[in-house]
Amino acid sequence: MRMEPTPYDHPDAVKLQDAVQAEYAVRYESEGDATPLDPAMFVPPHGLYLLAYDDAGRPVASGAWRRQDENEEGYADGDAELKRMYVVPEARGLGLARRLLALLEDDARAAGRTRMVLETGTAQPEAIALYTSSGYEPCVKFGYYRHYETSRCYAKPLV
Repeated sequence: MRMEPTPYDHPDAVKLQDAVQAEYAVRYESEGDATPLDPAMFVPPHGLYLLAYDDAGRPVASGAWRRQDENEEGYADGDAELKRMYVVPEARGLGLARRLLALLEDDARAAGRTRMVLETGTAQPEAIALYTSSGYEPCVKFGYYRHYETSRCYAKPLV
């Protein structure tokens, strides 16, 4: 496996984003995640988008962070928001999400961010298990889905 920084709008990134959106649509009986995102949000040093490739060169996992500071959606100064964590079904159970998470935390820390935050939902128990086992704790809700009952927000200090 290799993990590479990749533009958010790269064809391989778009392929995995479409796959995660389809999974969200099934899990939440919706159109997927409607959080407004722009490729520029993931350009270092203000963020990072990573893709994991298998030995055959296929993209099998993604993860990203973007810079956030205090705003009307409930973020705090120094936040790095985790986005687009996804592993294709055939590559699950290999530890890719945990490896991506650690790399993203290290990169956000190196960029001066002091807290990693994320929003997930009750229909993603595997994600909640990953984050809580990685030191994330429930926090005050923030972001696009902060008013949704199924939304769950977590945070972890990076300092």
